[in-house]
Amino acid sequence: MVEKTFNFIVNGGEATGGPPIGPALGPIGVNIMTIVNKINEETAEYAGVPIPVEVTIDTDSKEFTVKVGMLSTFALITQSLGISKGSQTPGSDFVGDLTFDQLVDIARKKRLGLFASTLKSAVKEIVGSCQSMGVTVEGQHGKAIQDQIASGDFDSRLVEAS
Repeated sequence: MVEKTFNFIVNGGEATGGPPIGPALGPIGVNIMTIVNKINEETAEYAGVPIPVEVTIDTDSKEFTVKVGMLSTFALITQSLGISKGSQTPGSDFVGDLTFDQLVDIARKKRLGLFASTLKSAVKEIVGSCQSMGVTVEGQHGKAIQDQIASGDFDSRLVEAS
């Protein structure tokens, strides 16, 4: 069994059999569209957002696996808000406002890539990114939300999934 691994950056749900996927996988003799369809299925929730994917192929049996990489915190925030970039002056000019539920959703997606030991600390870490991008949460500056999280105001919404 010989495995080959390929890494691609694709727009979520929009991969095609063209470059870079087709030319890279074609010489192996696999059904490229089967792999592209699997990539699109796995990345559908990140529609239109560039996301890393890893395709591992057994060159003998032609079986493959698709592993979706981790989006940056910036990409998850911009995707949630439908914006393309952060603020040039994040302390005074705000480009978007996340709901607390969107914030928690981003923290859950990023959890494995963070140093946070709890969901609560992961959410606080994401608020820090929001602050540096000029994004408010529930209409409030990052510091105010950080203080509310620290004081336990949102504890009922920060229950760890079991």
